[in-house]
Amino acid sequence: MIKKLMTVLTLAVAALFLVACGSNKAKEKTSKDNWKTYQEKKTITIGFDNTFVPMGYKDKSGKNVGFDIDLANAVFKEYGIKVKWQAINWDLKETELDNGNIDMIWNGYSVTKEREEKVAFTNSYMKNEQVLVSKKSSNITDFKDMKDKVLGAQSGSSGYEAFSANPKVLKDFVKDGDATQYETFTQALIDLKNDRIDGLLIDRVYANYYLQEEGDIDQYNIVTGDFEGEAFAVGARKADKTLVNKVNAAFKKLYEEGKFQEISNKWFGEDVATDLVK
Repeated sequence: MIKKLMTVLTLAVAALFLVACGSNKAKEKTSKDNWKTYQEKKTITIGFDNTFVPMGYKDKSGKNVGFDIDLANAVFKEYGIKVKWQAINWDLKETELDNGNIDMIWNGYSVTKEREEKVAFTNSYMKNEQVLVSKKSSNITDFKDMKDKVLGAQSGSSGYEAFSANPKVLKDFVKDGDATQYETFTQALIDLKNDRIDGLLIDRVYANYYLQEEGDIDQYNIVTGDFEGEAFAVGARKADKTLVNKVNAAFKKLYEEGKFQEISNKWFGEDVATDLVK
C-alpha cells in the first residue's frame, strides 16, 4: 500500500514538474523577441480561421488556400522560413497568441483600438468595411430597416466589436438589442439563407466572394452603413518587434517586385494594397 502511494505521489510530482516546465517555456517564448528562433527552426506558426474566404480557408480538397495564405507564404519565403498554418477558434485568437500556441494572427485581421492593446500590428496591407447582407425579398436596404429584426454576426469579429461599440449605428434597431453570434460566417450565411436571421453583419470581402462563388449574389442586398472602414494587418506578440519589422519590409519588397499585385489580382482581380505597402 505504501509503495502504491509513493508511486502515485511520484507521478503527481512529475506531472506538476512537466506542467511547470511547459508553462515556463511558453512564458519565455511570449516575453522575448523570437526572430532568431524562427530563423534557426525555419518555421513559424500562423493562426487563422479556416472558413474565411477568400482570405484564408480550407478548400474542398482539404488544402489551405486564400489571399492571406499566398501572401504570408510569399513573405516568409523571403527569409527561408516555412509557414505552419494552425486553424483556431477566431474568438480565442489573442489567447492562442499569448499562450504561445501560434506566433502570428493572419487572416483578415482588422486593426482596432482594443486589439492594439493586446498585440503588435504590422503595417496594414488591405482595406475592408463591414456591410449588412440580407435577402432582397426582405426589402432591407438600410441599417434602419433592421428595426426589430434578427441580426447575425461572427463572435469575436471586428464587425461585432464595431456593432457593440457604436449602438446608434445598428444595435439600437435590431431585435433584443444584440446579434445572434456564430463561430463562422459560413454558419451565419446558412441561417440567413434559411430565414433564421434577417440580416448578417459581415466583412465585404467575404460577402462578395462567398455570394459570387455560390451564384447567389443577385438574390441579396449588400448594404453599407456608418461603421468606419477597417484596415487588415497581421498581429504578433508585442515582444516580437523584429518579426513585425521583417513582415513590413517583405510587404514593400513584394510590391516593388510585382508579387503582391500578382497575388491580389488572383483573388480580387485588382490591386488591393494600401499606401503603406506601396
